[in-house]
Amino acid sequence: MNDQLEETRDLLQELSDPLYKYISQISPTGLEWIFHLIIKLLLLTAVFLIIDFIFKIFINSIFRIFHDQEKYPVIKSIYQSKVTNSLAHLFALLIIGSIHESIFAGALKNTTIFIRRSVNLGVVMIFAGMLYRALTAFRNYFIIKQDFYKIMALNAISETVKILGIFIFSVVGICVVFGIKGTTIVGSLGAITAVLVLVFRDTILGFVTGLHVATSKNLKVGDWVSIPKYTIEGNISDISLLTTKIVNFDKTVSTIPTYDLLTTEIKNLQVMSESNTRRIKKSIYFNINSFKFLTEEDIGRLMDINLISEYLEGKSFELKKEKENLKHSDKIINGRQLTNIGVFRYYAQRYLENEPDVDQKGAMMVRQLDITPQGLPLEIYCFANDSKWEHFEQIQADIFDHLLVASKEFDLQVMQMSVKV
Repeated sequence: MNDQLEETRDLLQELSDPLYKYISQISPTGLEWIFHLIIKLLLLTAVFLIIDFIFKIFINSIFRIFHDQEKYPVIKSIYQSKVTNSLAHLFALLIIGSIHESIFAGALKNTTIFIRRSVNLGVVMIFAGMLYRALTAFRNYFIIKQDFYKIMALNAISETVKILGIFIFSVVGICVVFGIKGTTIVGSLGAITAVLVLVFRDTILGFVTGLHVATSKNLKVGDWVSIPKYTIEGNISDISLLTTKIVNFDKTVSTIPTYDLLTTEIKNLQVMSESNTRRIKKSIYFNINSFKFLTEEDIGRLMDINLISEYLEGKSFELKKEKENLKHSDKIINGRQLTNIGVFRYYAQRYLENEPDVDQKGAMMVRQLDITPQGLPLEIYCFANDSKWEHFEQIQADIFDHLLVASKEFDLQVMQMSVKV
């Protein structure tokens, strides 16, 4: 390799000497160095492009052999992110750095420092590009592996690395171009550390949030979430370092700070969507003045309701047997009695148990809540077996349509505001 570089230097020197003499003859007096510098840069650029082209063909052809992403996901990820192109650029630039002094050798020593610093700056830029492409390669790898939580963590990390990388590579680039020692610039950073922390506050919080979300696996892109603080409900479309986008069900897009994912209450409804069930939790308010004990006539009338006929028959026999030994058994208040609200509560429970649109494996209950000035709330708690919004609302509405009308059969009065005309 060294022998080939020596031969290349000798060849360039033999070709550049006549060119140097010719340019010196045609250049205006006093401006020869400008023309020499331009020609030298053009020659180096041409050599760089040729070598870079050859290296890209060679390296990419090797990586294309391992095109199967199932067998070689790492190699495929590197190839897709074009890290191979950065390697070709680096090799070509290193060769340019070793041969540039052979062009117009000894004639333009003042340009050597400029060219050397330009080459060093190019190496810094190539390393920066290689770092960013490597982050893309990691992302491609996790996409192939379908690991969305790690993709989200990598998004936070990559955004932070890019911002810090711009700062670090800018400092290194300035040091290379102007020949400044890095310790001089780094030493001065202590005075502005507080300012940097203040400026990058959201960036740091976003980075921490991204890591937390990825490691806890509570959220990912595509999840159906609800954020009460902002009255937002929709699907997460993107989680970046600073902002998170949520597509609402009304087709609008909401953007919130990413660090809010760590500090704000967020309901992840994706599990409900994946299980294809959705909770129904809603109450009917009844007028307490409409509650009463059921007489034998009432029970006989309600016996025709299929869902509770066996229940009423069994309860009636049980209560009659208990009253046989009671004093004043003719008084309805003595002993245990059936009430219209209690029987209706049992009817509602049986109705849910026989409703095909209700998930029979999930929690299911009909319960009384604390009495309010509006009446007694009878809460229906169950799960619909379809989580799609429009279907869920239809199922819920059908259940309450039936129960609201059925309550009339039990002489129950549903509370509502009376309007005086």
